Amino acid sequence: MTYLSLTARMSLMFMLAVIAVLTVAGLSFNQFSRHHFMMLDQQTLSEKLDSTQEILSNTRSHADIKEVLPQLKALLGAHHDLAAIILANDGTVLFAEPQLFNVPEKYRFIRDHGMWEWEQNGHKYRGMTAPVSTADEPALLTVLLILDVTNHVHFFETLQRWFWIGLVISALVSAVLGWVVARSGLRPLRHVTQVATSMSARSLKERIPLEPVPLELQQLVTSFNAMLARLDDAFVRLSNFSADIAHELRTPLSNLMTHTEVVLTQKRDLEAYEENLYSNLDDLKRMSRMIDDMLFLAKSDNGLIIPEQTRIEFSEVVAKLFEYYHLLADEQGIQLVVTGTGSVLGDKLMLDRAVSNLLSNALRYTPAGKSILVTIKSTVSAVTLTIENPGETIRPEHLDKLFDRFYRVDPARREGNPSNAGLGLAITQSIVESHKGKIWCTSGNGTTAFHMEFPQQSS
Repeated sequence: MTYLSLTARMSLMFMLAVIAVLTVAGLSFNQFSRHHFMMLDQQTLSEKLDSTQEILSNTRSHADIKEVLPQLKALLGAHHDLAAIILANDGTVLFAEPQLFNVPEKYRFIRDHGMWEWEQNGHKYRGMTAPVSTADEPALLTVLLILDVTNHVHFFETLQRWFWIGLVISALVSAVLGWVVARSGLRPLRHVTQVATSMSARSLKERIPLEPVPLELQQLVTSFNAMLARLDDAFVRLSNFSADIAHELRTPLSNLMTHTEVVLTQKRDLEAYEENLYSNLDDLKRMSRMIDDMLFLAKSDNGLIIPEQTRIEFSEVVAKLFEYYHLLADEQGIQLVVTGTGSVLGDKLMLDRAVSNLLSNALRYTPAGKSILVTIKSTVSAVTLTIENPGETIRPEHLDKLFDRFYRVDPARREGNPSNAGLGLAITQSIVESHKGKIWCTSGNGTTAFHMEFPQQSS
């Protein structure tokens, strides 16, 4: 199905609006004009009838009417479109001007003083019938006044014809003007369309200026510019992510190829082959973990992670992880401390993994002989778990990017060793957000802390 363009639609609506307004105005003017002419005709007939009644009321008998004929002719003959007939009670014509004017019989003896109409031989007439009595005779006379309004009919026919001609011309002109106005008004929208059409991966930095844009379209342009900014940021992240994946996978693949090529250069004993296979197995395990982490993040991005809803006590989770990291902490002389309690509804395996990732990072960057403090706080609305460790301060510009995949702050905090692919914090953020919580990092005065906050939910 083919749809009209927005310019054509607006032009059509503008034309229809003009037609509707002109039609209503024309019909109203036509009705008011007809009513006005009718009132003028009625006024003319009434005035002539009153004057005729006054002249006839001064006569004594039917015979005296001949004496007032000059007055009647002067009164009624001066109007060339007016005809007058005076009838006796028995229907005898006492006065007629003009002489050959015929009136339908049904209008000769109407007594309601109303105005009547009829058409004959292409002419239209309006008339009034009224009874009149002389001074001495009780018998009533009947006065008929007829006004030829054919000119009025011709006037309205001409007016109506020119009205429809004018309406057609106005419709065409309004359609053209509507198209011009709509096209001019939609010029900023076409500019937005052109920019959107020219968008590519290399032109996401372009923005549409707001200055020449009308107020009605500024919100649209602002939203479009914001969308471009989000797309630009997402594309940069995706490009970096792809580059990081290639970088992370290249190292173990290079190790596998190198070890295998070296082993295949000559015949070796069984122990050499086993040593090479074990080395290859480590690289394969690292790649497997990386692929698993990437699959987990892909599921998180598509909303496919649905945590179980069981009551979990954070102090128990931390105590269990302390037992797991106890030997590693003792080797480095690091003390693990936990304070507070709090429970949430969630998935135990996921929350174990999130807390474990943060503890692993804290152990990696905490100097020997220092302490890692885990604080659990519970309020009416939320439960907060904070893991705080001493170490090098992270600059503020890096704090919001710590949870990006494969993000590296600097060589001092680089997560590029074979046991860590740099996806731990990204996975932790996905777990927290899947539990409708939030995570953030603060760093200052030689202390870094990661905070996880979860809303309180009734079981």
